[in-house]
Amino acid sequence: MLINFNQIPETVTPHMRGGEGQVVSRTYLDKNIKIARGLLAPGCTIGLHTHETNSEVICILSGTGKVLCDGEFELVSAGSVHYCPKGHEHSLINDSQGDLTYFAVIPEHGV
Repeated sequence: MLINFNQIPETVTPHMRGGEGQVVSRTYLDKNIKIARGLLAPGCTIGLHTHETNSEVICILSGTGKVLCDGEFELVSAGSVHYCPKGHEHSLINDSQGDLTYFAVIPEHGV
């Protein structure tokens, strides 16, 4: 299956998961998986949240920032991959002066 993000409408989500600012993304979604390409402008965040029924892999495409994962900060930059397993919590933070773009894969594992 080919997913062309250029053919998926762009969405703007303010205060995603209680975060600051907004997330601009293009997302493929079905009952088994969510796949997204997103952008966090400087100062924007995805709020701290727990993955109850799924996990998440975030590949940083460009820019820099940090992830708060289970109470620990991890610096991320282009080429970094962050993994948040089921049952753990994390937040993505753009604390830089430039845009942070990412590719995320969130497979469902069931309850």
